[in-house]
Amino acid sequence: MLGKLSLADIAYDNPIVIGGVVLMTGAALATLLLISYFRKWPYLWRNWLTSLDHKKIGIMYTVLALVMLLRGFADAIMMRAHQVLAEGANRGFLTPHHYDQIFSAHGTIMIIFMAMPFLSGLTNIIVPLQLGKRDVAFPFLNALSLWLTVAGAMLMMLSLAIGEFSTAGWTGYPPFSEIQYSPGVGIDYWIWALMLSGAGSTMTGINFLSTILLDRAPGMTLMRMPLFSWTALCTSILMTLAFPALTVATGLLALDRYLGMHFFTNAGGGNMMNFVNLFWIWGHPEVYIVILPAFGIFSEVISTFSAKRLFGYRSLVYATIAIALLSFTVWLHHFFTMGASANVNAAFGIATMIIAVPTGVKIFDWLLTMYRGRIRFSVPMLWALAFLPSFAVGGATGVLLAVPPVDFMMHNSEFLVAHFHNMLIPGAMFGYLAGYSYWFPKVFGFSLNEKWGKLAFWNWLVGFYLAFMPLYALGLMGMPRRMQHYDNPEWQPFLLVAAIGALLILIGIGCLGIQLLVSIKNRQTNRDRTGDPWNGRSLEWSTASPPPVYNFAVRPEVKGIDAFWYMKQHPLPATRPPRYQEIVLPRNSGAGVLFGAASLLFGFAMIWHIWWLAMAAGLTMLTIIILRSFDDDTEYRLTAAEIEQMERSRYPTDRPGAET
Repeated sequence: MLGKLSLADIAYDNPIVIGGVVLMTGAALATLLLISYFRKWPYLWRNWLTSLDHKKIGIMYTVLALVMLLRGFADAIMMRAHQVLAEGANRGFLTPHHYDQIFSAHGTIMIIFMAMPFLSGLTNIIVPLQLGKRDVAFPFLNALSLWLTVAGAMLMMLSLAIGEFSTAGWTGYPPFSEIQYSPGVGIDYWIWALMLSGAGSTMTGINFLSTILLDRAPGMTLMRMPLFSWTALCTSILMTLAFPALTVATGLLALDRYLGMHFFTNAGGGNMMNFVNLFWIWGHPEVYIVILPAFGIFSEVISTFSAKRLFGYRSLVYATIAIALLSFTVWLHHFFTMGASANVNAAFGIATMIIAVPTGVKIFDWLLTMYRGRIRFSVPMLWALAFLPSFAVGGATGVLLAVPPVDFMMHNSEFLVAHFHNMLIPGAMFGYLAGYSYWFPKVFGFSLNEKWGKLAFWNWLVGFYLAFMPLYALGLMGMPRRMQHYDNPEWQPFLLVAAIGALLILIGIGCLGIQLLVSIKNRQTNRDRTGDPWNGRSLEWSTASPPPVYNFAVRPEVKGIDAFWYMKQHPLPATRPPRYQEIVLPRNSGAGVLFGAASLLFGFAMIWHIWWLAMAAGLTMLTIIILRSFDDDTEYRLTAAEIEQMERSRYPTDRPGAET
């Protein structure tokens, strides 16, 4: 009846796992009880869970990212603390099997369930506003993408409590991920979490590709789009093209495990290198999928807080396109050591060096934007300024690793771990946190506390350098990565410094939480009544904070780059239109959240071989989609009178761009 599932699959004898389960379950129950106590279930269902409003979907994506950041960072803290204690006769506090699960979960969570939802959340909220649109191209598909991602994240969380997670690393290389070497359910959790979230990410890419290319505001040509929208466009192309490769790789691995096929078993006529190629054909574009939106955020922030138009706008656009194209030409540098010919390695090494050129162009453009600018050192700008030198260090080590002989020596060492984090933490995480603090007042109508934001920033920055710079030294000293135990006492001091750095980052995360609570408490004092707290330059700042459900009562007419800045420099004699027109908006639908719940049950049933539940969940998913396709009542209309009433309540006084 329950397939392979039994009470023995709950790790009662592991106090660390049980502690994590109790903490996670307690937090979930406390949240549910508070919602029930304040009778907010109808409100949540009507206004959030069933919403097709791109802004609310973006907020839910961001909440998911922050929750998974806590889980993923808990794994990082445990790894760092364990390595400090695992030298010589000391064995640390994690068993080898548990340690392998933790580093596998950490990588999977941070890439798939923290970075991807964070970028999807910011893209959802801001891109339609920047382009003068009222919603994304396919609102229901947007909700479906969110709930598939949530389902994948829930499977990750369930793996902590029921069964185990993969021990094959976040890359899941065969043959270790094949059934012969990993007969448990850990690899299956990994496969289905990636399959569900990957499907959601593919649909997000298609959705935003259509959103950006079709029906922008009048006058908003491609070469007038803000840089964040440009990076979102290139990211959407990468997501649409790259994620199917991951789906194919994990799907074929699932067939190997479930049906005894041999796509990746050499002894059975397959080729395990096919998996590695498929994985990194997705995996290297994925690096730029998570970094390019951050580049767009830095462009917006640096321009706004320097009070200058971006230097070299066109070169930034062309550099973004070049990075997107070149990202598909460098995947083999992830396995220089796996037997390709010298000529192949040389070709991919050269391509890897070339991709550093457009990134360098961007850095010089940002520096020249700040040159002679009136720089304000607010929290978003601090994140951008910290990114520049930090990312340059990571890029330099990347060019070093692009040399195949060097990579042969460094590939399996802590040097590579340092480089990878040196790219993604400043390159992606600093960008997302800059965007979070930059657009927060636009989304919620009040500003974040600057004092706690700066405390969070400095703890993150100092913690980052302490946590990862010692790993470069450890790599040069010969320490392999993924070590659960080591016998060289010379490594321990560096690992201790790295653990202190991780602790500082934890304090930085805590400061972010306190900042949010303090800001909510003082929200009336910090209320943004202008819609433009930073003296912004792009269209999202031309509407109210928070924006109305329809975004723009009258779609703005764009006459140049930095559209809202142009409006402020050339104000119209009268800002109110003679009359409004009705607006058609997507009606809320529970089909997305129900489909996500059914997909969660389907994934769980496939993991544990509960075939009757898998069939029932699969039929439920199919039924939901069929019923949705026959639903003709998917939109509602706001009348001109309703819009006029809402606009008058929002804009008691006229200001340039207020009605656009």
